[in-house]
Formats: sequence, C-alpha cells, structure tokens
Amino acid sequence: MTEPLFGVHREPSLLGPGAVHVPDWMSREQQEYLLRACADWAAVAAPRSIVLPGGGRMSVRTFSLGRHWSPYRYDDDDAATPPIPDWLVRAARTALTSAAAVDPRSAVLDGGDPCTPDAALVNLYGRGATMGLHQDRDEASPAPVVSFSLGDACTFRFGTPEHRGRPYTDVRLESGDLVVFGGPSRMAFHGVPKVFDSTAPSWCREVLGAEPGRVNITLRMTRPPTLGG
Repeated sequence: MTEPLFGVHREPSLLGPGAVHVPDWMSREQQEYLLRACADWAAVAAPRSIVLPGGGRMSVRTFSLGRHWSPYRYDDDDAATPPIPDWLVRAARTALTSAAAVDPRSAVLDGGDPCTPDAALVNLYGRGATMGLHQDRDEASPAPVVSFSLGDACTFRFGTPEHRGRPYTDVRLESGDLVVFGGPSRMAFHGVPKVFDSTAPSWCREVLGAEPGRVNITLRMTRPPTLGG
C-alpha cells in the first residue's frame, strides 16, 4: 500500500453492486515498475487514436496487450501486439482477491471459475483527453474488468447497465488506485469526464523523464468461458 495522500486515509468503496474502488492499492515500487513496462510496450505497440465507426476520434491514445482491440472486436492478427506478461496476470488475480474482500460479486465468473485475463488495453490521457460514457461489451466473457490507474488523477464516472444517464457515481482516482467491476455491474456505463493535469506524483516524471499524463491499464477476458467437463 502507498502512503495515504496528504495524510488522508481513503477507504475502499462500492461504486455499484459488484464494482469496487480500492485506493492506494499499488505501492510506489509497483507503480514505477508498471510505468516503465508501459513505456517499453508503447515503444513496440505504437499507441494510436482510435477512429470510431461513427467517424468520431477518441482523444485518448491506446494500445493493446495479448489480443489486439479495435472497436467491437478482438483479434490475434497484429504481430506488434505485445503479450501479457505472467506477472501482470498474477497482479490482476491479486487485485480480484482484494476486490472480493470488499464485495464478492465483483470478482468471480458464474460458477466461481477463476479469471485469467487474455487482453489488456493501455489508455494514455494527454492534456484535455477524456473518455465518454461507454460499456465494455466487446468481450465474449462475463468476467470482471480489472483497472489500474497511474499518473495524473481523474474523475471516474460509474453508472448503471441500463443507460448513460443518472444515477451515476463520480470518484477521484489517484495514481496507484484499483477499480474492479463485475457481476451485476459488469456492463455498467463508465467514463472519465476530467483528468487533473500535472497531479501525478513527482517521481512519475522522474521515472519517465516527462509528464506521464494519466495511464490506465484494464485487463479483461475476451474469450467465452470454457465449458466444464
């Protein structure tokens, strides 16, 4: 666990049924390691601004690990997509254990099967970048989404599975925070309406040699669960 921000202890909280926010989940050393890994992956994977099917362009730059993502699908055809390292899969499983301690609905598949992420999206938020409310619905698995935050703080908006409107919950995510959403909230609309520029810990700039912006890594299972037997 990292030291509480400005001496203020932040408790884990529920954003919805099966949706958990765990503040300060990663230590400084873990964050540094993950930031360096993101920089290494980005040198290979070439972050890009996604053009959506309707013609709009995302302000966030993104790249994939494991399986290549483009709107509405995942595939294995992009040789420039780095694999997901085993240590990141282990981190995701540890994160699910932490989330389950707050709300068991957040962290398991139907039947209690273990979650093994096979894809990750790394989103890079520069100045002015935001993420509109959306559902993560391109995966063929109901497994929970694991989200790690690094760098600049942001407002994370978490709604319901029914629509983009209210009610929703706004929470400030800081570097090192964890969010897991699954179960009844797996298809909840969520987004990032605001990033607080230049709020990253000073050591983030020392690690990268530049302003990090906000870096968000989300891990998912994209293939359908295997049938037992």
